[in-house]
Amino acid sequence: MGMHQYLKSLSNLETIHRAPGYFKYEEHSVAAHSFKVTQIAQMLGDIEENAGQKVDWQALYEKALNHDYTERFIGDIKTPVKYATPTLRQMLADVDANLTENFIQNELPAEFQVAYRRRLSEGKDNSLEGRILSVADKVDLLYESFGEIQKGNPESVFTEIYRESLHTIVGFVDMVSVQYFLQKILPDLLAENFTNQEELRQITRRITDRK
Repeated sequence: MGMHQYLKSLSNLETIHRAPGYFKYEEHSVAAHSFKVTQIAQMLGDIEENAGQKVDWQALYEKALNHDYTERFIGDIKTPVKYATPTLRQMLADVDANLTENFIQNELPAEFQVAYRRRLSEGKDNSLEGRILSVADKVDLLYESFGEIQKGNPESVFTEIYRESLHTIVGFVDMVSVQYFLQKILPDLLAENFTNQEELRQITRRITDRK
């Protein structure tokens, strides 16, 4: 028992590809996604802090960096499957929690178990840091889907992923950082050159106009 197994497991996250089962021009690993989400969460945290919010930076970094670590146990399951029914979603969450707890108890030294139980628990809660994580996760997913759309990927699933990601982000529109994203960042994304530009603009307008 020791931290060797934990350090060794980090390489597993490099081999787990996101959005499995779909043709992609560019593969993204869980490890790369975790890094990008942490960077995005850092930016959103800066925006919130500049607006007067108190950000618990340790909690934010821990939540963002570790939010998909447990996918090393069950992989990245397709979103339509993961959310097919509330029962299935809860079953997957239970399996994830059980495998995570087993890893903590059997692989990590006792003196680190409390810290990693906190870090590897569900980070998307109602705290400011949990809400930032929820948004950052979807911002990266939106950019991943946009990258495929911009490259002309014929898979319609990436338009649906863009739609679902933006819809979730808009659900947090009470946050200053989300308002900043919608007003200052998203327009620049839509100004990029890609073939179905008008379709994506229309989808964006329909979603953001309902906020």
